[in-house]
Amino acid sequence: MKQRRRFTQTVSLEERLTQEADRLREEAKKLPHGPEREILLRKARQAETGSHMSEWLTSPGLRPPE
Repeated sequence: MKQRRRFTQTVSLEERLTQEADRLREEAKKLPHGPEREILLRKARQAETGSHMSEWLTSPGLRPPE
């Protein structure tokens, strides 16, 4: 059976998603208005939303239902 390669992340998921969103926005700025630019901006918003959701899910104020 093939073994999985495992490694620990040095940067948190939230930070990686935020960096990806910033990178996508910078790339979109270089493109003219059109469908390709809109796709990049949509991906940036999705990455940013994912970052916020992950922060919310790992927040200490979130408690399981009783």
